[in-house]
Amino acid sequence: MDKTTIMGIVIDPRNTHAVDVQNILTRHGCIIKTRLGLHETSDGSCSHKGTILLQLCGSNEEIGILEKDLLKIDDIKVNKMEI
Repeated sequence: MDKTTIMGIVIDPRNTHAVDVQNILTRHGCIIKTRLGLHETSDGSCSHKGTILLQLCGSNEEIGILEKDLLKIDDIKVNKMEI
């Protein structure tokens, strides 16, 4: 059975780092099978904290490079699990 790698990314403040994170995800797009972005919103306000969940299909080396690139950005937290 193949493993599935899920990566969680927390961006805080989201509005400051969203473009940098997007650029990294675009560069590594070939190993991203599914992407889900979450943030709190309500009338008149939008959360500064964002969460992205990724289902990855790359090698351990490719996933490690993605994680390393994301962690170069201040205020980014990354966690991953294999199922």
